[in-house]
Amino acid sequence: FKLLVMQKIEHIGIAVKSLAQAIPVYEKLLDTPCYKTETVDSEKVNTAFFLTGENKIELLESSDPEGVIARYIDKKGEGLHHVAFAVADIHAEMSRLKAEGFLLLNEAPKKGADNKLVCFVHPKNTHGVLVEICQEIS
Repeated sequence: FKLLVMQKIEHIGIAVKSLAQAIPVYEKLLDTPCYKTETVDSEKVNTAFFLTGENKIELLESSDPEGVIARYIDKKGEGLHHVAFAVADIHAEMSRLKAEGFLLLNEAPKKGADNKLVCFVHPKNTHGVLVEICQEIS
């Protein structure tokens, strides 16, 4: 019996140039309203969340022209930014991933949007996909 470490896809992050333009598009596409917007100053990002069934979509807009999302869009354009997996114990999962040889982009979990502790796995280890692990802050 193996403990389920990556519990589910927690959300899919999509980089956009403008939340004001993207939110109405995703409200029509998903046929549901944006239920929450939030600014994460430490990451220089504004976020908008949608819930469709058990799935969440997070739109990410840079709040700074030099922010990570602005640089991402300059390099790759708007689109899929990351896939986030929910974990029960982010510290244990970070240790497991390090032991498996994955490069983590932060040494300790950071406070992210939506009341989560987060850590990112470098995309060079995951065939070009930025992976986020996240744990609900209790």
